[in-house]
Amino acid sequence: MYDYEHDGAEIYRQSFATIRAEADLSRLPADVARVAVRMIHACGQVDLVDDVVFSPRVVERAREALDAGAPVLCDAQMVASGVTRRRLPKDNDVVCTLNDPRTPDLARELGTTRTAAAMHLWGDRLDGAVVAIGNAPTALFHLLEMVADGAPRPAAVIGIPVGFIGAVESKEALAASDLEHLVVRGRRGGSAITAGAVNAIASDVE
Repeated sequence: MYDYEHDGAEIYRQSFATIRAEADLSRLPADVARVAVRMIHACGQVDLVDDVVFSPRVVERAREALDAGAPVLCDAQMVASGVTRRRLPKDNDVVCTLNDPRTPDLARELGTTRTAAAMHLWGDRLDGAVVAIGNAPTALFHLLEMVADGAPRPAAVIGIPVGFIGAVESKEALAASDLEHLVVRGRRGGSAITAGAVNAIASDVE
């Protein structure tokens, strides 16, 4: 027999206590710190906090949007699947159009990845939405291009794509934009961290 904690609630409690004890959250405002804790919980790396970059009102604006019923628009199904529906305040729609049958032809027409092309299918739902990008740097770059070309503006962008090609640059571009944003600088990122951020914003319950 192995000696390990069996109680799920206690595992949860100890996990968050450990994160708060080991991560230096001192430079973060309280609302961003709470989001960062859940992001760390998703990846197991307390030094993630050192790379968290944000606009001052991103958590506030994202929560206001969710409270008003705005959708969560995701670049990948893994992000959408990671959003805990019971935490959403208004039974908000969680949308991923990557597997829409129109997406492959649209990608060929636009000369880009399917993930980037799929964003065109969001239409007017982009206006005031919470966008969660955790997989594809091309999607984040394309979102910025769409907004620059006059597309509706989202309420907030959680832009944490992972990877070696374009991930660093796309997140730096978002951080330099005038959109409300939360990013993790560098190559780190991914669906679990991104969904964790959305879940933390959606509900005050840790």
